Amino acid sequence: MNSNPSLDARERVFAAANQIFDESDRQVMPTVDQVRRLAKVDMHAATAAMREWRRQQTAQAAPIAVTVPEVVAKANEQAVAQLWTQAQDLANQSLREAQSAWDTERGELDQMRIELSDAFESQADELELAKSRIEALENEARETAAIAAAELQKLRDELTQLRGELGAVTTRAERAEATSAELEHRVADLRSELERAHTDVDQGRADIKRMAAEAEGLRGELATMKAKAESADQAYQEYRKEAAKEAQRCTEQVLAAAKEREELGKVTADARETAARLAGQLEAVQAQNAALMETLRGKVAGND
Repeated sequence: MNSNPSLDARERVFAAANQIFDESDRQVMPTVDQVRRLAKVDMHAATAAMREWRRQQTAQAAPIAVTVPEVVAKANEQAVAQLWTQAQDLANQSLREAQSAWDTERGELDQMRIELSDAFESQADELELAKSRIEALENEARETAAIAAAELQKLRDELTQLRGELGAVTTRAERAEATSAELEHRVADLRSELERAHTDVDQGRADIKRMAAEAEGLRGELATMKAKAESADQAYQEYRKEAAKEAQRCTEQVLAAAKEREELGKVTADARETAARLAGQLEAVQAQNAALMETLRGKVAGND
């Protein structure tokens, strides 16, 4: 993996570090985590860029002189030992400066390790918080899924119940349709019976008319016989002085006529009784027809 951050990330880290360092009046070095948060880069990029930024802040303004010092040039007349001593002093000074720079860099590295440790701990806390949030969301999702499953099961139960009710309604509808067909057949039968009853009534009326005509004929015959009897009686009154045989004959005729009249009276009474009986039968048939019509109306209204 490349240890150098990208140019854009490096510039953002440098800008964030300079901003934080300036805000502290260049007294407190910014931490890696502070810079990472402000620059919005990953920890690897922030660490690499901050290492370079801190090295620039602690670098010396001028490099160590490599030319012969002026005291050495002037001491060319002195002894080699003194020259060597001064050379050792310069070497020791360079060594001390290098040691100081190394101590400074090591301190910075230690400080950076501390900052990285703090940053990782902070990230660990954030990770734990995120895990807790994720677990809470997962629990909430599971509860929501359980509630949704319960609602779905409830809807399925309601659908099953509705299907059962629909089946029952369909069965009742089929039964009602069968009952309606049966009622239609029954109505047709009742209509046929009613038509037969009407036919019987018409036949009864015809019979009554016929019997009335016969009774009227009997009345006519009775009137004729009465007229004959009156004529015979008149003849008897006119010819009573005639011979006894003729009188007896006339008397017998009168008696016969009286007997015939009595018989006609009985026939008339029988005809009247027959007419009254037929009238009663007609009323009964009419009452039955009225009851049948009321029954038909009630069934038709019930079907509607």
